[in-house]
Formats: sequence, C-alpha cells, structure tokens
Amino acid sequence: MKLTFLGTGTSVGVPTIGCTCRVCSSTDPHDKRLRASVLVESGDTRVLVDCGPDFRQQMLGREFKKIDAVLLTHEHYDHVGGIDDLRPFCTFGEVDVYADGNTVGDLRRRIPYCFGESKYPGVPKINLSVVEPHRPFSIGSIDVLPIQVMHGKLPILGYRFGDLVYITDMKTIRKEEMEYLKGVKILIVNALRFSPEHHSHMTVNEAMEFIRMVSPEKTYFTHMGHDIGLHEEVNRQLPDDMDLAYDGQMIEF
Repeated sequence: MKLTFLGTGTSVGVPTIGCTCRVCSSTDPHDKRLRASVLVESGDTRVLVDCGPDFRQQMLGREFKKIDAVLLTHEHYDHVGGIDDLRPFCTFGEVDVYADGNTVGDLRRRIPYCFGESKYPGVPKINLSVVEPHRPFSIGSIDVLPIQVMHGKLPILGYRFGDLVYITDMKTIRKEEMEYLKGVKILIVNALRFSPEHHSHMTVNEAMEFIRMVSPEKTYFTHMGHDIGLHEEVNRQLPDDMDLAYDGQMIEF
C-alpha cells in the first residue's frame, strides 16, 4: 500500500494570503502547503481522505482514474470544500463518500443540489454512507477502521489502514480510543505550530505527547500553519522518528 500527501496545510494554506513571513516567502516547495488531504492506494483500489477546496489543484497532473471512495474526517470547509470537483470522477460511476452522521447531514444542507430528486444536470453523482467509530469496513482491497478524536468539542473521525493511522484536526482523544491505536507503525497526525496553544488543534509539543502514548515507529506531521517554521529547519530539530510531511510526499506501508 502507499499513501500520498496531497496537502499538509491548515485551513488557510501556506503561504497565507497577505503574509510576508519567512515561511510564506520561502522558495522551498516543501513550504508550500495546500489544505490537508491524502490518497491511499492498494492494487487497483484508490481512497481519498478529505476533499478540500484545493482538491482540483491537487489532482491536476495525476493519473486520471477511478476514486473508489472518499472518507471524510469532519464537515469543516477545508476538508469538504472540493466535493463538487468530484464531477470528472463520476465518469467512472457514482462516488461513494463515507462520513459520520454530522458530516453527512451538513453536506446535504451545504450542497443540496447534489442530493435532490431533480438534480441539476452535471452535478457530481455522490452516494453518501454513514460510518461509525470502531465499525470496520472495506473498500476494495483496503480495510478501514474509523476511530474518534476530539476537534475541540467536536467529535470527528480518524482512519486506520492496517498499520497506518491518519488523524487530523485533533486536540484530544479519549482514553478508550487508545485501544484502537495498538500496534500502529506509522502515525500521521496534526501539529499546528509550536506555540501558542490552540483551542481545537494540537501544538507540536502536544502532538509529541500523543506520539509517546501511541509509540509508532514513524510519525509524520500534517495540517500545519505557516507559524510552525521552515520545513528544513524544523525537520533538523525533530527526533529521527518524526518528520514534517510535505505536499506530494509518498510513503509505502
């Protein structure tokens, strides 16, 4: 299996509009971050996790083939704003979108023209399915286990694919959820910045505490803001088993 980081940025992306800080002014492509999303592939199965407003840009230049499913972590715009851009992929048939009940309800309200009885011609053909934490399911050759984390006061989903777990926008996790993280070898988790603390996102230090609890072999940070620092400088400071991920990075597991 392989995972490709389509975006590793926070809700406003990097560079941030109007900012001239060192990171936003950097010419290093590792410091350019689209909104957070990953593509998980195994054999002939292709699963997208989150479909944000940069989805069209993220898919340009990539091989055009079927997306077997879209898994959504939660309903915030930076994670669902590209749903309408699934249109081209509907040439392969309906796109199956999996999310928790809150997110499914939000999508029906946000883009009702996709789900009404009389659909506007050309709208994406989406099949919505509700998933629940700890109830595994399969998409082609990929097994998926949803887990629940807290984004501030909002319960959202992370996803486990075998020995890899993808979590974004987490602030806290209930002790009971740790049972579903046992044996994880690769952890992908959000780390907004070093400081100050944020009410609904982990800082790097908070993420490190979580990593010590999970004890994976390797961790990649995602959903990072411009104030985390320069990619190259920060990676030199991090322990060997932790790295800032970057857009376009591919890992095998």
